[in-house]
Amino acid sequence: MDDLSHYSVVERLRGGLTLEIRALRPDDRAGLLAAVDHTSAQSLYRRFFGAKRHFTDKEIAFFLNVDFTRHVALVATADEDGERVIIGGARYVVTQPGQAEVAFTVIDHYQGRGVGAALMRHLVDIACRSGLAELTAEVLPGNAPMLKLFERCGLPLCRRREAEAVHVVLRLT
Repeated sequence: MDDLSHYSVVERLRGGLTLEIRALRPDDRAGLLAAVDHTSAQSLYRRFFGAKRHFTDKEIAFFLNVDFTRHVALVATADEDGERVIIGGARYVVTQPGQAEVAFTVIDHYQGRGVGAALMRHLVDIACRSGLAELTAEVLPGNAPMLKLFERCGLPLCRRREAEAVHVVLRLT
């Protein structure tokens, strides 16, 4: 497989939004933190299952230090005032052979415009090419947009409601 650390593709979404979906890079620290600053408390709560506005150095290191084998992370960037900025991200972390846990975040201003679906398509493609059989996620029951994204992605899906979350399994094979 190609070196995923150089993954990059340009997509034009409905409404004319042009995205670059690319591999997260170690030098994306400032852009990643700026994206968090532009994400609402509610969206961050949905992603991290609790109030989250700031990250420790250890958490930032985890988010940025991906190996593109066991930990794959993509970002969606868009042009804002002539500058490319991170507007969303998706990642998976292999939890056991053949299985990885996925997570997504899209800045509120860009939600509902197809950014999450584009990230999902590319992450699924990478996961399939990497030989994964399943992607899993824990989703808050009230996070209807994320549950809808999983339902519409075209993959066989199993959902199980647990005490605090909906456990989602997407079958790739």
